[in-house]
Amino acid sequence: MSEQVTRTRGRRQVKVGTVVSNRMDKTVVVSVAKPVTDRLYQRQIRRTTKFHAHDAENRCQIGDQVEIVATRPLSKTKRWRVRDILKRAEQR
Repeated sequence: MSEQVTRTRGRRQVKVGTVVSNRMDKTVVVSVAKPVTDRLYQRQIRRTTKFHAHDAENRCQIGDQVEIVATRPLSKTKRWRVRDILKRAEQR
């Protein structure tokens, strides 16, 4: 009568962004934009942040829209993993 122990990782942080660089091996740089309100003028401004994400199979190309998920530290700057490619970039 052994119980199967299921480990849950809790709710991980998930972000959607655009790949801006894939020059590194197994790493992509993802730019995530979020709207913030200007304190003085009360207008919406788009702020962007860049995240380094792990891409094990080197599948991502520049311009792809990807979903990244928070993970343990993989290197000095990598704290995110590519979960899924939502939309491929148009080929020229």
